[in-house]
Amino acid sequence: MEDYKIKIDAFEGPMDLLMHLIEKNKIDIYDIPIAELTRQYLAYLDRFREFNMEIASSFLVMAATLLQIKSRMMLPKPEKPADEAEEDPRFELVQRILEYRKFKQVSTVLGDMAGIQERFVSREPMDLPVHHLPPGNLSLRMLVEAFHTVLSVKEELSIPKALVTPEAFSIKDKMADILSLLERSRGRLLFSEAFETGTRSELIVTFLALLELMKLKTVTVKQQRAFAEIYICIREEEQHA
Repeated sequence: MEDYKIKIDAFEGPMDLLMHLIEKNKIDIYDIPIAELTRQYLAYLDRFREFNMEIASSFLVMAATLLQIKSRMMLPKPEKPADEAEEDPRFELVQRILEYRKFKQVSTVLGDMAGIQERFVSREPMDLPVHHLPPGNLSLRMLVEAFHTVLSVKEELSIPKALVTPEAFSIKDKMADILSLLERSRGRLLFSEAFETGTRSELIVTFLALLELMKLKTVTVKQQRAFAEIYICIREEEQHA
């Protein structure tokens, strides 16, 4: 049996069919040969009927519009004053076609943007759990500034006479030293007292040990008011443990 291949162009509406015919025949939108466009438009409607396809009323309305424009262009026109411009029956149709072409171009761009956006998944911001607490009622920035102040004082008071091999200090040992100082001072230690002695590298390790104790929720750092002394304190739950 011989195979038959049937292909019918699908159009979203009458304007879509008009644009297809205009682009297919490379017609100048501003100078539409209305008779030829009407003939091809009606030929497409006949093809729809031939394959028992239902024709939407909007297609028939457009066909009637094209026939009306064609008849207006064929009928003799009454004489008008020389200073009065003659209205082109195609003007309204041309404006509709231009607007439709703009919408088609914009819809293509939006469709491409939607296709790109489908590749990504977004969600609302989430509250992430805090794995370590900030220092009491102080910001970490203020705590770092306080440590820089301690370092600057130490550098002014102790200028080394000679270069010596630096000792190795561990954060774990300095954590134990801070806890020992807190135990001797009944759980409350002036911030500067934790950095009274030691080289620059030793003081830095001590500061890192303090941050680690804060991360482990063993100690906290408090300041009663702005510019007041800063204290290192054993956390209350640690005291009652």
